[in-house]
Amino acid sequence: MRAVLQRVASAAVKIEGETMGQIDNGLLILLGIHAEDTEEDLNYLVEKIVHMRIFEDENKKMNLSLLDVDGSALVVSQFTLYADTRRGRRPGFSAAAAPEMAEPMYRKFCEALKAYGVPVATGRFGADMDVELCNRGPVTIILDSEQRLSPRR
Repeated sequence: MRAVLQRVASAAVKIEGETMGQIDNGLLILLGIHAEDTEEDLNYLVEKIVHMRIFEDENKKMNLSLLDVDGSALVVSQFTLYADTRRGRRPGFSAAAAPEMAEPMYRKFCEALKAYGVPVATGRFGADMDVELCNRGPVTIILDSEQRLSPRR
């Protein structure tokens, strides 16, 4: 499971001009689900995300977590995080989970964030969405559940 975290002052997702999900202070999370991901991958990422100290404290040092700042999360499913670009000019996406697996995992991921008390907004799984954000910092972090096993692929 892969997540791109962007620390935001605000973020919104729109479908055909209609706002589906919107947050203020918190994280925009672009979430990619691998065909072989398990609940263990999901739990690892959620735990890492809610406790990662990437928000500034009173000394402007990144020392606070999403939980510490009472931040929200906008979670957007993005299978393209598993693009294979090694050959040719068109990326392949065979490593990404099929929608039948990915959608329930995406929903479980959102529910797991909520279980920590994080307010969660979403787009619509599988829809063509427009994402707007004001990246604060800017701070962008890439997490991969496979990294829990080794520092490098």
